[in-house]
Amino acid sequence: MAAYLCPPAVIHGEYAVETSQIVAEVRDRHPHAAWAPRIDGIAASTGIETRGWMLPLETAVAPGNGGGLQAVGIGPAQEALARDGFSQQDVDRVIAALEAIPAPQTVQERTAPAWEAVQSYGERAARGALQIAGLDAADVDCLITSHSTTPALPGLDIALANRLSLRDDVMLLPATQWACIAGTRSLALAADLVAADPERVVLVVIAEALSTTYQAADDTLESLIVRLLFADTGVAAVVTGRPRRESVLRLDAAWHHTLPGTHDLHRLETRADGTHFVMDRRGPRAVQETVTAMWEWLRVRYQDDPDSWHPDVLLAHPGGTRVLEYMEQTMPDAWPSGLLDHSRDSYTSGNRGGAAVFDILRRAYDAGQKSGSRAVLYAAAPGLTATVLEGEWL
Repeated sequence: MAAYLCPPAVIHGEYAVETSQIVAEVRDRHPHAAWAPRIDGIAASTGIETRGWMLPLETAVAPGNGGGLQAVGIGPAQEALARDGFSQQDVDRVIAALEAIPAPQTVQERTAPAWEAVQSYGERAARGALQIAGLDAADVDCLITSHSTTPALPGLDIALANRLSLRDDVMLLPATQWACIAGTRSLALAADLVAADPERVVLVVIAEALSTTYQAADDTLESLIVRLLFADTGVAAVVTGRPRRESVLRLDAAWHHTLPGTHDLHRLETRADGTHFVMDRRGPRAVQETVTAMWEWLRVRYQDDPDSWHPDVLLAHPGGTRVLEYMEQTMPDAWPSGLLDHSRDSYTSGNRGGAAVFDILRRAYDAGQKSGSRAVLYAAAPGLTATVLEGEWL
């Protein structure tokens, strides 16, 4: 398989949103929610004190530009009131009162600025990754992109092809629905592409504005947790078929795993007020099944040398701390401790979705990972599906 990965560029959301700000906003908006008395404990249990967003919290919770009559319109409302016997003076008063009621943002109002931010962050990350790799935009042969929370057609691939002035013969591969698995699956695809043509240069760009799933009116416990978890990030990295001076990780093998009948556990839903991320409490247990299957894949892969091989670093995006704990609990006793330190460090500033593995990889690189270290990259996503990569630090 042998593909070579240069250090990723990571662009964190520039607006720092404190957990205390989210708690205050939610408590004020939903004082009578069933979970309201426990909100401080719920927030503390995430282990996240701050996260970076592409847009400020005030943008997410602001009312829409229309008034309370936005859905039906002033004309039909006036006609309905007149038919019910209201005088023109009363009609005018009622219409004025209804118009003064703040309306929630429309999907367009919520998504448009986030989509612009996703393009901007993607471009910044792409330029950073090319600079790190010592390459120019003209050197790119293939562009793989992912952005799940800001649906658009054309998507991020076309946007970046224009913003970066890529060659007109560059292969564009958009993967807008990979979500949390975008980091590992994009690298697996890039590895296949350079295996077919070792001279090929693949640029991977993932930009996620997960803050668009912050739905202020939703008073469910699941929505509260979503509001506390997510961060916005743009990441990019270059993959080549031959080692470069800048290469830091050789990718040797990939493994994919999908659990049947789990497609409804985690999902995005588009509603009148925008995108909602819906979580099922059965999700972590299902993700754990993919971890167990991963251990078996590694065991079989190294069955001829089971005692001397183990990963020196595990770059894992399982979506939450419960699965990180499960990973540690199910590791062979002979494996060293601290394999998930970079994963935990990344998670303390938010769940980055598809961008997470690149952020974790960058943290390992910045920490000075030793040459020859064995690395495993893991991610699971709604589906439930997982992709794992195994390789060696250069």
